[in-house]
Amino acid sequence: MLFALILAGLVGVLLTGVPVFAGLTLFATAVLYAFERHLGGLGDLVFGTLDTYLLVAIPLFTLMAQFMIRGKVVDDLFGAAHTLVRHLPGGLGVATVAACTVFAAISGSSVATALTIGAAAIPLMIRYGYPARVAYGVVGAGGTLGILIPPSGPMVLYGVVSDTSIGALFMAGVMPGLMLAAIFAIYCMTAARFGRSSALREPRASLAEIAAALRRSFWALLLPLLVLGGMYFGVFTATEAAAIGALGALLIAMLVYRNFTLRDLWISAQDAARNTAMLFMILAAAAILGNVLTKLRIPNQMVELVLRYEVSQLGFLAAVMALIFVLGMFLETISIILITTPVVLPVLAALNIHPVWYGILLTINLELALITPPVGMNLFALKAITRAPILEIIRGVAPYVLLLIGGLVLVMLFPMIALWLPGTMNFK
Repeated sequence: MLFALILAGLVGVLLTGVPVFAGLTLFATAVLYAFERHLGGLGDLVFGTLDTYLLVAIPLFTLMAQFMIRGKVVDDLFGAAHTLVRHLPGGLGVATVAACTVFAAISGSSVATALTIGAAAIPLMIRYGYPARVAYGVVGAGGTLGILIPPSGPMVLYGVVSDTSIGALFMAGVMPGLMLAAIFAIYCMTAARFGRSSALREPRASLAEIAAALRRSFWALLLPLLVLGGMYFGVFTATEAAAIGALGALLIAMLVYRNFTLRDLWISAQDAARNTAMLFMILAAAAILGNVLTKLRIPNQMVELVLRYEVSQLGFLAAVMALIFVLGMFLETISIILITTPVVLPVLAALNIHPVWYGILLTINLELALITPPVGMNLFALKAITRAPILEIIRGVAPYVLLLIGGLVLVMLFPMIALWLPGTMNFK
């Protein structure tokens, strides 16, 4: 099949180590020239792809995350979570999951969540008697929530490529994200209660300690509520929410924490511009690839194949999820979104599969890609901050791979887990 050959060739090019945007562009233009013998119209195609108002959300959400990270609010987030749940079995693990959940609603990045929370949580967990691999596992898995709980960079990209409401995608990620956080927390408590861990149990916090912890973390907790609440109640769009979030994060860092200098502002702007430019180049390259696939009628052939064999919704979704799981072992998340989405979309329409539901299933699968070897980005993020052997980190995250697969199956079998909240907003 032509698509299988193109997919194998593209994966082969990306595995050579060339930058993603370069690999996508070179491969797509080579295929296009081989079939059409000219490259006319590519400039207009790229400009039309990037000239999209929704893409403004990407640098703004990146700025929001940079401001909060450089404002060092994560210490208060983790401190508040630890104070509230430290008396539970596996309390530090539960606190780490809770801190990852809140920080995910600020950063929109799984790697940033794992790096930032891990720097605070891992040394403390080891100090309190948790095995090192347990600490690695909970941080690595908790960090994956960064792309599921909004805001989420991959969701923005999927929304732009698939022409799906980003606000609906953001709202759809809330319930599955909280469900997975609860599953992780329950696993931490169960493993601590019935395992052989020598971790210390801490006394329950007093009301005064809880009040003090919540007071210190009030503004950090308020920001994601402001961003998500504003979108839910229709006060502002996803792009406007990104602007509000960035401004709010800047004001919190400068006026509340008062440890944010003009140099931090300049570095944050540089990092946001660098990350945005990289994403935009990849998006432009993916537009060329999508155009090539359309001209070769590959999406139409996929629809015809599915209809001919009368594949069911669940059968198709299971096959696509299995393919994406395998791709996730070798490719990073953005490449997977941009390679598979143009091919899958026409089949979703033919089988009456809601694109928001598919977007959440895709995102959960991309979470798996972050902690499955050999190219799991969260694995390398943990190695960077701990210098631990990669096999020890993999052993730590292995149980959470199974938990994530279980969560993926639940959302696949019960789509209202994802669709209920956006449905209350009358999103189509």
